[in-house]
Amino acid sequence: MKLARHEKIIELIQEYDIDTQEELAARLNEAGFKVTQATVSRDIRALKMTKVAGKDGKSRYAILQDTQPGLGDQYTRVLNDAIVSIDVGQNLVVIKTVTGMAMGVATALDALKWPEILGCIAGDDTIMCACKSTELAEGVMEKLGGILNRR
Repeated sequence: MKLARHEKIIELIQEYDIDTQEELAARLNEAGFKVTQATVSRDIRALKMTKVAGKDGKSRYAILQDTQPGLGDQYTRVLNDAIVSIDVGQNLVVIKTVTGMAMGVATALDALKWPEILGCIAGDDTIMCACKSTELAEGVMEKLGGILNRR
């Protein structure tokens, strides 16, 4: 049942711009899957779904595939569409994003597997990346600026 539900979730997010767990649960219930919001939340984590900017600028759920080493087109798009500003405070890189996009950007940063980043914590529109040192944090900011073609 779980596998069929996951397949249906993938089908639904490809067909519709779904931006809330409640909307996803409603569509699953309409499709005959009796789910609660808690089940949908677990499915979102299991499928490694995140929110990305849709064509109309609203956020929507998507599954980011880590199919290639380095920085894939999907990650570049997420970073470019969502990042508003980047700043450094000692060994922390603080990234401001469009509202609701911090989790997607943090997922993309984690997928980069940059050795200088110890880990990222994402809120709604802010990410804190802990780096191994102040110097490495400055380097991460420069690398991100290069990806975004900004300084």
